[in-house]
Amino acid sequence: MKTFLTAAAFACIASASFADTLTLYTSQPNADAQKTVDAFMAANPGTEVEWVRDGTTKLMARLRAEIEAGNPQPDVLLIADMVTLEGMAQDGLLTAYQSPQAADYDAALYSADGYYHSTKLITTGIVYNTGAAKAPASWADLKDASLKGQIAMPSPLYSGAALIHLATLTGDETLGWDFYNDLASNEARAKGGNGGTFKAVAAGEKPYGMVVDFLAIRNKAKGSPVEFVFPEEGVSYVTEPVAIMSSAKNVEGAQKFVDFVLSQEGQDLVLDMGYIPARNGAGVPEGFPARENIKLMAFDPAVALQNAEANKAKFAELFGAN
Repeated sequence: MKTFLTAAAFACIASASFADTLTLYTSQPNADAQKTVDAFMAANPGTEVEWVRDGTTKLMARLRAEIEAGNPQPDVLLIADMVTLEGMAQDGLLTAYQSPQAADYDAALYSADGYYHSTKLITTGIVYNTGAAKAPASWADLKDASLKGQIAMPSPLYSGAALIHLATLTGDETLGWDFYNDLASNEARAKGGNGGTFKAVAAGEKPYGMVVDFLAIRNKAKGSPVEFVFPEEGVSYVTEPVAIMSSAKNVEGAQKFVDFVLSQEGQDLVLDMGYIPARNGAGVPEGFPARENIKLMAFDPAVALQNAEANKAKFAELFGAN
């Protein structure tokens, strides 16, 4: 009997040692990350997820240090933007995975080679204070001389979403750098991130601004005196893509995670968190227009990556190094 108990105990220890563990690095807010992990583990009861959360910039600095030390920890990444992951793919740091769930996504929202897949849409549009004199309908409206000195926007030197926004609008043939030159002439203020921009508009300090959609729409629902506009020309977007590291120790678990966050169940979770799911036909949160009425502007992550430093430098010349 004693020998049997010892063998059973050994079996339990061995089982625990070889448990299916997945390591996730994510830039999701803590509450969202916990919901994502809990839902995945509920759908995959044999897998335990260990996760680390931080802003994308800090998370990437940590990961780069681990890579240089020869000991990268994550199996899977769920971070802010496709440009960061495009750079990692080009550096050979990601492994390709053609998720069967990708069939329900627009081709522009995932890497053709399967290096990363978008999980949500966070668009940037125009927010304005309800006390403002005019209600803008397009990006071009922000060039109106009557709005001089009244426009705020996040800086691409500080915000990744703002850098993607800059790349998107300057890459548009109807806007281009002329649009930003006109904004500079109109004394638009660029400083800090989306949060500071929204506060300036909500307080009436700067009646007009460019911000990410959920920030304005959620606060409007709570009584903030703002309106959000999806401009006629379209909106830029970041997509919180998911990707598998080329150094992943648990590739099978990572693939299951990718499939889960792209699945209808995973996208319902995104919707419940208050974001636009990237999956076609998945609906939109309360307060958003129908998905088919949201025009996404053309965006190429590889081109944005190639032009990133030049775009930052040119922006700094126009608006200062804020």
